Amino acid sequence: MAARLPIALTIAGSDSGGGAGIQADLKTFHQFGVFGTSVITAVTAQNTRGVSAIHAIPLADVVAQIDALADDLPPAAFKTGMLATARLVTAVADAVRRHGLPRYVMDPVMVATSGDRLLEPAAEHSLRDDLLPLATVVTPNLEEAAILSGMTVESLDDMAAAARRIVELGAAAALVKGGHLRGEAVDLLWDGVEQRLWRRPRIETRHTHGTGCTLSAGIAAGLARGDDLVRSVDRATRFVGRAIAAAPALGKGRGPVNHFVPVD
Repeated sequence: MAARLPIALTIAGSDSGGGAGIQADLKTFHQFGVFGTSVITAVTAQNTRGVSAIHAIPLADVVAQIDALADDLPPAAFKTGMLATARLVTAVADAVRRHGLPRYVMDPVMVATSGDRLLEPAAEHSLRDDLLPLATVVTPNLEEAAILSGMTVESLDDMAAAARRIVELGAAAALVKGGHLRGEAVDLLWDGVEQRLWRRPRIETRHTHGTGCTLSAGIAAGLARGDDLVRSVDRATRFVGRAIAAAPALGKGRGPVNHFVPVD
């Protein structure tokens, strides 16, 4: 009998441009060899130049999607991305607790690569209070880490302090992404016991749309496959680096990365 294919779930918004959100997550799941399922929280009209419209899916329909999957296709790991509103954050947190969904990667999507706001300010507290304590790992960029931790995050030392604060707030681990640091790109993982760094040369390109979604989806896929957190982060980080380096230069703005690159 064939081995059961691991299932990974993404709870996020749809990106009509295909570079981020649900679309990026499912492409990443496929590359990592897991079966991807999805709960769509919002439909966005966007391309490489920005977001022109957002339609939030009604709360009852979001919860119904989670219930349907938990009943028949329960994930071995899952991630969240764009959640948009405080009410939606609370509803998703309630459903996650009710079903006991495991191995949670929280990508605290607040602002798109284009600079467009994807999370209402009132939802920041809900994200921190309701969802963050459920997370196996939280994956903020510098701006998101600053909002979650209440600190200024502009240096590697700031990243370390913010990661520790996020764990103090209840997350099992925090991976602060330093792609916007000056000089080299550095990602910092703190799991409450040990700090680890991933360093890579900075790639000068505007084609980075969907990097955060892709990284968190890669980590969730690794956890779904049974890898530990460090190996999951390592494989996902290297995958994103290759995807940026091989970006297909699509669109007139911040184009998508290349999800066709190999995982290892």
